[in-house]
Amino acid sequence: MSMESNIESKLEDTYCEAFKGICSRVIVTADDEETIKRAAYDATSTPGTVIGRVEGGVESFIDGSKTPDGRDGVILQFWYNTTDIQKFEVELSYRIRQDILVKPFTSLFDASVDPAGKIGTMKQVGHCGDGYEWEENLYGRDMIVVPIAIPDFKIERELGYMNGIMGANFWYMCSSKEAVLEAGRAALKAIEKVEGVITPFDICSAASKPETNYPWIGPTTNHPYCPSLKKTLQEESMVPEGVGYIPEIVINGLNMEAVQEAMKVGIEATLDFDDVLKVSAGNYQGKLGDYNIPLKELFE
Repeated sequence: MSMESNIESKLEDTYCEAFKGICSRVIVTADDEETIKRAAYDATSTPGTVIGRVEGGVESFIDGSKTPDGRDGVILQFWYNTTDIQKFEVELSYRIRQDILVKPFTSLFDASVDPAGKIGTMKQVGHCGDGYEWEENLYGRDMIVVPIAIPDFKIERELGYMNGIMGANFWYMCSSKEAVLEAGRAALKAIEKVEGVITPFDICSAASKPETNYPWIGPTTNHPYCPSLKKTLQEESMVPEGVGYIPEIVINGLNMEAVQEAMKVGIEATLDFDDVLKVSAGNYQGKLGDYNIPLKELFE
């Protein structure tokens, strides 16, 4: 089938809801590829805004021509779904201290674009030097040098934060297990080429809903879309016939244009697979999110 036919037959006439968020965009460098990857994946491994923590993702891996210190590195985004900058500063520091500072020979630089404000890094990260840290101008940037046992961690004195969009998403409804991974990985590969976006959950197998029987947990399973509950729920079930799996791709981005482009190319990638029967999206009847993004309008 042509892409136009797939869009017509598989793409539901619905929309996703997305939310306002704040983002710190940084560059992490190190001496070798393995350390860069470990720092990147460890620091972004737990999507956590729904439980009051930051979440992050890899925007892109970059070579030394694009980094302040001339070493290879990675661009990471860290997100928070509140305007409480002090809380964001603390939560962000946990990721930096526990996942990046502890990796050999790492440095961290600001990579914000037109930031709305700045976060100082001395209080929550620099003072890991226990008062022996110092400030120095390096690579044309104001850096804090934190003395540690493998000398030394370097972090820019201020990190910008930007306003952006969180939680844009699409669901691809599959008839086979193979399509879950094959179509999802194709979507992620396509999205990787869009500058300014991340996919904090990669392929997510647990779409949630805001109402819950257990509020101390936070969002719980979106039960009408659980294939294993189709017989139990009967008419309440929203799982289409033939669908056994409903994975979700979540997208955070620095602006609406980047988010929409990422959604478009990701959806296009999944539609190429015969075992993807429908593409839809998570929404709350337009009552919760700051933005509604209609899926079909992405292709007009």
